[in-house]
Amino acid sequence: MNPRAMVKLSHFLNSGNKLFQCRLRGENSGSCFNLISSAGISTARQSYGADGRSSSRIFADYSIFKGKAALSAAPVLPTFSKMESGFTKVDRRGVIMLTFRPAIGERKYDSEKKQLFALSVTEVGSFISLGPGESCEFYHDPSMASRDAGQVRKSLSIKPHTDGYFISLSVTNNISKTNERFTVPVTTAEFAVMRSAFSFALPHIMGWAYSTNPPTNSAGRDFSKVQPQVSAASEWDR
Repeated sequence: MNPRAMVKLSHFLNSGNKLFQCRLRGENSGSCFNLISSAGISTARQSYGADGRSSSRIFADYSIFKGKAALSAAPVLPTFSKMESGFTKVDRRGVIMLTFRPAIGERKYDSEKKQLFALSVTEVGSFISLGPGESCEFYHDPSMASRDAGQVRKSLSIKPHTDGYFISLSVTNNISKTNERFTVPVTTAEFAVMRSAFSFALPHIMGWAYSTNPPTNSAGRDFSKVQPQVSAASEWDR
C-alpha cells in the first residue's frame, strides 16, 4: 500500500475523533451528501498535503433514505469566545442538526426543499433516553416570547412502531401559508446507531470535550476565531 493510501486508511479508521478536530481547526469545506446506501455515512472528498493532513472539512452525516423522505443527522460544534482574562469559554453550545429532504423519485431527494431541525443538548438527552415504546415531541419557534410567536413553527415527533420509530417533522409557516410534513420510518437498528452517535457527540457539542481533552495540535490556537461549519441559526434559513 502506498503512503498516500495508508494516510487515507488511517484517517478513515480514526474518523470519530478527526471529525470534531477537523471542524474545530476551521479548515476549508468541500461538497458532501454522497448517497452510499439506504442507511449509511455520507462523507466529503478529501485532499491531502505533503504532511498527510486533510485540507478540507470532513462531513460525516448519518443518512437514512426511505421511500418518501430522507433524514440526515450531523453534529454542529459550539462557538467559542475569549474573555478579558484570556481564558476561552463556550459562547454558544452546539447542536445535532437533523435534515429532512422530500423524495422526488426513486432514490432521489430534493435538497432545495429541505427542512432543518436543530436538537439542543437537552433535546438530545431526551432522544437518547427514550425507552421501549416511549415517544417525545419538540417544538421550535424563532419568534417565541414576541408578538410574532407562532407565525413559523416546527414540530419534531418521535413515536414508536413495530420495528423502530417514526421520526416526523411538521413545519407551519403562516406567513407564506405553507404546511410541510416529513415522516421517516427508522428501524430499531438505525435508531440504535443514532442513539450511540448522539451519545458520543454530546460532550463535543457542549464544549466539554475541548475543556477536558483539547486537540493536541491546538496549542496557541485562538479558539475565539473558530467557527463551526454550520450554525444552529441555519435551522431557520428557509
